Amino acid sequence: MKIKTNKVLEENEQLRTKCLVYTRVMGYHRPVESFNIGKKGEHKQRVHFKENVC
Repeated sequence: MKIKTNKVLEENEQLRTKCLVYTRVMGYHRPVESFNIGKKGEHKQRVHFKENVC
């Protein structure tokens, strides 16, 4: 199944658009793309959690 997915992505690569990922830093949102190497590493190591409803 994975091989088929890669083939589809390769065939439609010219139709794809760039996706920017934003994160909240010090009260405002910034694109992760603009981070330096160290901050990008910290972003990848973040643990996401879902808070339980009381």
